[in-house]
Amino acid sequence: MLRGGGSDTEMTWEDQQNINNFGRLNNRFHELDDKIKIAKETNDNLEDASIELITDEDVVRFQIGKVFAHVAKDEVENRIEDMKEVTSQKLKKLQDEKQSVVAQMAELEKILYGKFNDSINLEED
Repeated sequence: MLRGGGSDTEMTWEDQQNINNFGRLNNRFHELDDKIKIAKETNDNLEDASIELITDEDVVRFQIGKVFAHVAKDEVENRIEDMKEVTSQKLKKLQDEKQSVVAQMAELEKILYGKFNDSINLEED
């Protein structure tokens, strides 16, 4: 993380802990980004499924695990709405956590760049 060169700034144990913490937060940021992407896709798929339910049939096929079952259309609509609600809550939680991670990373960047200036590179390649 530190570039070789003419920095006379001494690295302390606390500085190393901040760098390590930044690395962990950066990894968590990418994990959250991937989970958010999956949650958005799931939400989109559930939205598509609810649109597909616009039929005149009273009973529709609904996949439960690996099996399709004939279920009343109203029950399927309720299940999809419940699933959309759970997914939306999960997405909100992930987005909130991502914001928190970004704020923590910005604070660490401020501290580390403040001490090491251009002798440290926290940016991704």
